[in-house]
Amino acid sequence: EVQFVESGGGSVQAGGSLRLSCAASGFTLEDYCIAWIRQAPGKEREGVSTISVTDGTTSYADSVKGRFTISSDNAKDTVYLQMNNLTPEDTADYYCTARWPPRPCILGTLNFVVAYWGPGTLVNVSS
Repeated sequence: EVQFVESGGGSVQAGGSLRLSCAASGFTLEDYCIAWIRQAPGKEREGVSTISVTDGTTSYADSVKGRFTISSDNAKDTVYLQMNNLTPEDTADYYCTARWPPRPCILGTLNFVVAYWGPGTLVNVSS
């Protein structure tokens, strides 16, 4: 059974930190580009970060550069998103996705399909 499940969301005050996790089962992370995306109420979906677990290539949205770090633990089939210095503008539902083809694995790429979505985890940042 294929599963792709996020965890680690919650409520935090501005300036705080959270670490999101995305655990995969039933498929191999190396076969995909893994992307975190988010959607805030009333706003368009936004790509946050990507990682190629094969070569470690990462990319970030300008809005999170310097504050968020994406990483992976291939032995655990898990991708993480460390979020520091959170602001109310980071409040959103966060989803991990597995995109194909696995390369190029950067935000802004248009020619891909999403093979798997997680159900999402809510991050709420209060001022």
